[in-house]
Amino acid sequence: MLTITNLTYRIAGRTLLENTSAKIPAGHRVGIVGRNGAGKSTLFGLIMGELQPDGGSLDRRRGTSLGIVAQEAPGGEFTPLDVVLAADLERAALLDEAETATDPDRVGEIHMRLLDIDAHAAPARAAGILAGLGFDDAMQGRPMSSYSGGWRMRVALAAVLFTEPDLLLLDEPTNHLDLEATVWLENYLKSYPHTVLVVSHDRALLNSSVSHILHLDHRKLTLYAGGYDSFERLRAERLAQTKAQAAKQEAQRQHMQAFVDRFRAQATKARQAQSRLKALARLGPAISIENDPTMRFEFPDPPELAPPLLSMDGVDVGYEAGRPILRNLDLRLDPDDRIAFLGSNGNGKSTLAKLIAGRLQPQSGEQHRSGKLRCGFFAQHQIEDMHADWTPYEHMAELMPTARPEQVRARLGRFGFGQDKAFVKVKDLSGGEKARLNFALITHDAPPLLILDEPTNHLDIDSRAALAEAINDFKGAVILISHDWHLLELTADRLWLVANGRVTPFEGDLEDYRRLMLGERGGKARQNDGNGGKNNRQGKQSNGRPKSLEPLRRSAQTAEADLARLTAELGRLDGELADGRLATPRRVELTRRRVELERRVAAAEEQWLEAAAALEQASAA
Repeated sequence: MLTITNLTYRIAGRTLLENTSAKIPAGHRVGIVGRNGAGKSTLFGLIMGELQPDGGSLDRRRGTSLGIVAQEAPGGEFTPLDVVLAADLERAALLDEAETATDPDRVGEIHMRLLDIDAHAAPARAAGILAGLGFDDAMQGRPMSSYSGGWRMRVALAAVLFTEPDLLLLDEPTNHLDLEATVWLENYLKSYPHTVLVVSHDRALLNSSVSHILHLDHRKLTLYAGGYDSFERLRAERLAQTKAQAAKQEAQRQHMQAFVDRFRAQATKARQAQSRLKALARLGPAISIENDPTMRFEFPDPPELAPPLLSMDGVDVGYEAGRPILRNLDLRLDPDDRIAFLGSNGNGKSTLAKLIAGRLQPQSGEQHRSGKLRCGFFAQHQIEDMHADWTPYEHMAELMPTARPEQVRARLGRFGFGQDKAFVKVKDLSGGEKARLNFALITHDAPPLLILDEPTNHLDIDSRAALAEAINDFKGAVILISHDWHLLELTADRLWLVANGRVTPFEGDLEDYRRLMLGERGGKARQNDGNGGKNNRQGKQSNGRPKSLEPLRRSAQTAEADLARLTAELGRLDGELADGRLATPRRVELTRRRVELERRVAAAEEQWLEAAAALEQASAA
């Protein structure tokens, strides 16, 4: 599928890849890992042909289709479903031609090809991918112009997944996803039928969704079998063997050199000394072991505050009067809490975070806050808002106007900014370095509460491990909103589910939530109302259904039955058309019938969706 031979690539005098080789067989799902700046995205550019190597070659199997995520999905009045369906260029072209073709033979050929590529199932498959990435039925029908850049990137991801290319390239695909969509993507990639190369720092994805790890380290590529945990273990074993070999070689070198130094001047030992010098030359250069710099985060210790830091009783919160986003909140936050927010984007996690941080005030209910509660709030927009021409030192000095220069540098040093980085302009820092600077800035005054909203987007795996360690060592409270499953597993000891306008403790662990998510992704999540899913409000029948819903339910069932009948009829027709011995006149007749039947299926599907939506809306009322 992909063969890399003696590849060398340089940029601005810096060598990113040097005489390195690797082979990716067809069907492998490969995670590409390495420190930030090692050249992973550059490798993708070389594979796509956007960059040309300085030496060696990179060859793809002839006829291989290549799929990459567009930088941004289009806006305008197109819907997400339109954009995803349009990504299959052959299907779109055939459908367009079918609208105008008049030659019966050509019409038959078009519909045979549409049958071959399973075109009639495409809308359902596209809708399923969008649903997995967080788009419910209503969202799939909204214009693209109504979506933010992050949501458009999800549509771009859905489009390339829909086309199922022979070689799928994904560069940090989870950066624009919430935890729920990340879980879905992990599960989707496990069964992807072709070859996948994914650059990612998401340890959970690299453990669950790939079959191999391609490590880019010190300008070389090394392929390991298994997921990330297996790679880490194998690499540690290799490093240990290399260090042992280097130590043995150094001991031999020192022993021989000591003999030469001692006896070189003695005539009786000159021949032996010369022999040792030749042996030293045969040893070759000393084995070099390049150690990666150790990454660290060190949050300053906050003042001790009496519990609770914060309590809420019957609180409603939102942005418009009379229209709360979250209702009837009964919550308590203590000084040693480690709480992760669960729930799809758009359900109110950021609203809850702003309420806890004091950036939003309750619309009703009671809230009690410790008078000394301060909050360090990490958000992605803060990184974008930094002064590009300022240095980390200037940013920190502005927040610590009375501190001595050495105190400012010491505070930066807690987050890995030594003398070489403290005076580099922000515009010249990497994404990971900017994220670390943001951590340093939000904790400059040792706040007792940290709220971290997607803190790992620009961090490599080593930096994420350092962040997890710092969170666990921190003596204050931490709230996490993150798609990084591994980080949550290492740090969170309480889970709050934000859904349907409520915030409730999730009674279970992250694996329980994963199973719930995979069972419900693509449909409206069922929430436990505290009575095991039962509800005994007056006006309901013994089976829990309101009597007024029965007509809507019967309408939805009838529409679903009609759709099933027509779909089965279409399947039988397709089976007859697939018979290669079918005479041309009969094929033309069946093809025309199929066109009409497709229209009836589409109408029945629309009727069923409307009935189901009406039932769902009435059920939620």
